[in-house]
Amino acid sequence: MERGGYVYIVSNKSRSVIYIGVTSQLRSRIYEHKNHLYSNSFSHRYNLEDIVYYECFFSIEEAIAREKQIKKWRREKKDAIINEFNPQWIDLWDEIQEL
Repeated sequence: MERGGYVYIVSNKSRSVIYIGVTSQLRSRIYEHKNHLYSNSFSHRYNLEDIVYYECFFSIEEAIAREKQIKKWRREKKDAIINEFNPQWIDLWDEIQEL
């Protein structure tokens, strides 16, 4: 049985730092970011709590491939996909509760 996956981007309140990740369980992974469950992580160090972008995939392998693709991009291109998906860069936490 294939397991779906998500690519997501979290940011800090000032939107100066972003982190791109991949997971099969988006809600629980964002919960971990919001609650700083991993004190030695990049997202904890830079206070990355707000999910500003995500994509859904049928398989985790597709999500991993997309994550690798996005991570290679310059910051301007990453900002552009966020702006297209979420122009206000609002925290989408409430929206992903329904996924």
